[in-house]
Amino acid sequence: MTDLCAEFGVSRKTGHKIWERYCRKGPAGLEDESRAPKRIANRTSPAIVERLVELRKKHPTWGSRKIRDWLVENEGSGQWPAPSTMAEIFKRNGLIDPNGRRSLSQRRKPGMPWSNLAQAEQPNDVWCVDYKGQFRLGNRQYCYPLTTSDLFSRFLLTVESLDGTDEEQARPVFEEAFREYGLPLFIRSDNGPPFASKGLLGWTRLSVWWMRLGIVHQRIEPGHPEQNPQHERMHRTLKAETTRPAGENSLQQQERFDGFKDEYNNDRPHEALGGKTPGKIYQPSPRRYPGTLPEPTYPFHDDVLLVDSGGHIRLPLSRKIFVSAALLGQLVGLRERDDGLWVVTFLDQDLGLYDPRQGVFKPNP
Repeated sequence: MTDLCAEFGVSRKTGHKIWERYCRKGPAGLEDESRAPKRIANRTSPAIVERLVELRKKHPTWGSRKIRDWLVENEGSGQWPAPSTMAEIFKRNGLIDPNGRRSLSQRRKPGMPWSNLAQAEQPNDVWCVDYKGQFRLGNRQYCYPLTTSDLFSRFLLTVESLDGTDEEQARPVFEEAFREYGLPLFIRSDNGPPFASKGLLGWTRLSVWWMRLGIVHQRIEPGHPEQNPQHERMHRTLKAETTRPAGENSLQQQERFDGFKDEYNNDRPHEALGGKTPGKIYQPSPRRYPGTLPEPTYPFHDDVLLVDSGGHIRLPLSRKIFVSAALLGQLVGLRERDDGLWVVTFLDQDLGLYDPRQGVFKPNP
């Protein structure tokens, strides 16, 4: 044995162990054996594994951290395993694709800094609004979900199934939200309708109404949805949990949206909130929605005119001047300068200059 061990470069202890395995199992004893321990002291109990699998099947879009936060909040700290251990349990039970890779759109990307975007330091500082991309219902009609969320708390304020993106459908949704939750300081949107237009200052009738309520409309840069990352991430979850498959009609789809909104706000832990739900962070705004809006006043202007249904105003002894279709039915102020030009103003915004000699209105850039 000593000579053999020296010839093969192993210790005598290893040589005797190999000989003993051969005597016990024959040639099969010379094959490599598993080095895994025979007993794992901290192995997750079958009851806990069963509970984890149950929750994962119920919430297939929730990750390990979110499920653990929910369990700690609702079922006590207990002996719940670490998120990494949960992920391995889900893989063993076929609940996670072991070869799955997130697409480029799903991978975390740093948001583009934009100095003009207001920061949320408390609920109702900034509301984020958007339409989740349209999709077909079971009856082949299109659905355009209008969503609103509070930036600070991630609280989901509205998820409404609409059949278009026009102002006539969107305004009642915001009226209901304002009555229930109060008024925010800022509303952040993209540059699409009905939030923005290619007209004067990018205004629409909806954004002008927000201004009348004392809300600052804030638009992200065109082509940069990552400047509204929290809302975009919510849309991905909304799509996964409510549209695959879609409802047969708008009413069925709205039921799914209502169920998602309740779960998202009150049951689904949020990692950015330290595992709390948005409903535990959000508080309605102290700025209440007024029953009627006072008309704008212009005490330092020479005249006040009403914008007609075509977006025009008419000065005395002059033809109609087009200002903006977004200002339909609104009062604007006019103030004559020393150089003979007239400043046209809405609320605290100077819209441009009217030259009576040339009959031309030049909007502000």
